[in-house]
Amino acid sequence: MEYVSALLPPVVMAAFFIGLVVTIVKSQGGPNKAKEDAAVDAALARAESARQADGSTAAGQV
Repeated sequence: MEYVSALLPPVVMAAFFIGLVVTIVKSQGGPNKAKEDAAVDAALARAESARQADGSTAAGQV
């Protein structure tokens, strides 16, 4: 019976991890993909415009 108690935590963690990976893979794409991509593009554009307003460039930052 000790082997059951020794194997139970790794089996539970493996099942949880597999479920997490499946959930992440299934949530990629789908109907919200365009909205998520637009939000990321808008955030990147804001960051780029703020950086240009400061007068700094990526090459200038070391």
